[in-house]
Amino acid sequence: MAQFRLRDGTGTIKLRYLVEDMDRHGNVRLYVRRKGHPKVRLAETPGTPAFLEEYRAALAAGTVGDRSAQATRQPRGKKGGPPQGTLGWLCQQYFACDEFQSLHPSTRGVRRNILNALCKRAGDLPVASMQAEHIRQARNEKATTPHAANNLVKTLRQMFAVAVDKGWVVHNPAKDIAKLKTTGDGHHSWAPEEIQRFEAHHPVGTRARLAMALLLYTGQRRSDVVRMGPQHVRDGWLTITQAKNATRHPVTVSIPILPALQQVLDASETGHLAYLITKDGKPYSVAGFGNTFRDWCNEAGLSHCSAHGLRKATAARLAELGASEHEIMSITGHKTLQEVARYTRAARQKVLAKRAMDRLSEEHESNKSVPPSGRITRSGTKPRSK
Repeated sequence: MAQFRLRDGTGTIKLRYLVEDMDRHGNVRLYVRRKGHPKVRLAETPGTPAFLEEYRAALAAGTVGDRSAQATRQPRGKKGGPPQGTLGWLCQQYFACDEFQSLHPSTRGVRRNILNALCKRAGDLPVASMQAEHIRQARNEKATTPHAANNLVKTLRQMFAVAVDKGWVVHNPAKDIAKLKTTGDGHHSWAPEEIQRFEAHHPVGTRARLAMALLLYTGQRRSDVVRMGPQHVRDGWLTITQAKNATRHPVTVSIPILPALQQVLDASETGHLAYLITKDGKPYSVAGFGNTFRDWCNEAGLSHCSAHGLRKATAARLAELGASEHEIMSITGHKTLQEVARYTRAARQKVLAKRAMDRLSEEHESNKSVPPSGRITRSGTKPRSK
């Protein structure tokens, strides 16, 4: 496997079956050499789009009955679908592959929406000619929404990684594209007075109040809250495997049910397998619950608040109460200190600032309580001893 630097300076690529050979005049020549196949010389300049296209054509060469050639030959596009070799075609191949199908349904939905939106604008772009500059341009077009821009880069990087592994393309143009810097901390974390305002508008016994209690007193995502039910509770503990990354890196958390949550549960209408149910008595979908909770927030005059913001509020409150990062992680299910730090940074600052000022206050009070060491005159100086 040989490695070459791309001519546009965006990075390097490693190509299988590519070998160097020197002729009798000392000139280095490049060949594609596979077992059972004749060597195919490549004449284009290494690292250029023309070279990559020539390399791919050499890989695809072979007889119909040859398994090795079939493994590297691109699958044909479906009749009536995007033309073979285009970005739209590649997305369709990705949607049908095992790697995509093994993702969580919500993850598949997000990636499908991102790629379909891109294909509406650039679906006819040949993937063989796609370079880092194309990915960078697509990212920059979403610069006003950096989180969306970064999600686009992440999705393309993962799709092209699969495509390279399957031999559909020869390099990953999104591999070394940097993410845009983001400002702020994402979703707004609910303040105590905002929680009180929501609770005042949605009293105990309403579906809105039950949703608030489940989010606030478990610290879980909406994708987990909609699945919570009596089957997850035993001996006063709620145990659930989080939906996020459940098919790859599952995380199971056990959380004690606080009296405040139990009080709301006892006073609410719940389902047999899901606490949260619609007016029709059916469990919520993740998207449906998100939309409904948005309506409940709007009704309470909290249009800037969200379900995920309550998860952040729980983590922040735990930090303010002095819980360690690992204690908070045991509730939220985060795997790294960096992840939970994004939720608790502001709360930690308040805790540390209070401790620092308490020390200053203690030092000040200590100085006030120290008695004078001698008799002081009105001028503030000690009298001379006789």
